[in-house]
Amino acid sequence: MENTLKYRRILLKLSGEALSGPQGFGIDPNRGEDIAERIAEVRDLGVDVAIVIGAGNLWRGRSGLERGMDRATADYMGMLATVINALALMDAMERRGLVTRVQSAIEMHAVAEPYIRRRAIRHLEKGRVVIFGGGTGNPYFSTDTAAALRAMEIDADVLIKATKVDGVYDSDPLTNPKAVRFDHLTYMETINRRLEVMDSTAISLCMDNNLPILVLNLWSRDILRKALFGEKVGTLVTA
Repeated sequence: MENTLKYRRILLKLSGEALSGPQGFGIDPNRGEDIAERIAEVRDLGVDVAIVIGAGNLWRGRSGLERGMDRATADYMGMLATVINALALMDAMERRGLVTRVQSAIEMHAVAEPYIRRRAIRHLEKGRVVIFGGGTGNPYFSTDTAAALRAMEIDADVLIKATKVDGVYDSDPLTNPKAVRFDHLTYMETINRRLEVMDSTAISLCMDNNLPILVLNLWSRDILRKALFGEKVGTLVTA
């Protein structure tokens, strides 16, 4: 292992399912504690950590759309659900001893700070973990896009997409035992092959600003630590 950190400020993109239990729905406090433990290990290295979390464990807008729901309404519901997840994650991390702030793109002063870029950067500089809730604050944009946007705004060195598999495959490795894993991809390969790394808007945003995307299995032991020291883990997407 190299002795120097490759990344000193990261944006970690978590799916809502990262907080759910075996049933894949709702919030499991044990999963929150597991995530907090992994974040604490990263913070102990002196790395600045910001997080964007999805809401698939609480609300799937696609289900509403299939029943004729208005797209903007479904998206706003999803954005509100991300704030619930952000608060659950904040609580788990605070109990672990991490100083944490939640900032929401949709203002709700009683539970979260409004998203202010310079304030978020100041929190990171002071060693606080910042969780961005509320997506981008706009319908028609995913939390993947919110993650790419916030990563750019806080000048992150890398966007880490945390999943349940150890990288990007040419097909679903959970259903196809012959699926092939990629060690490295370019942004255009990812878009053209329609690989489910992130949505095309998020990938294009990273491509336009040359922000690397690292896809890895959050639940693999010491994986974040290895990634931060530049070990070859997961799938790296760059220019």
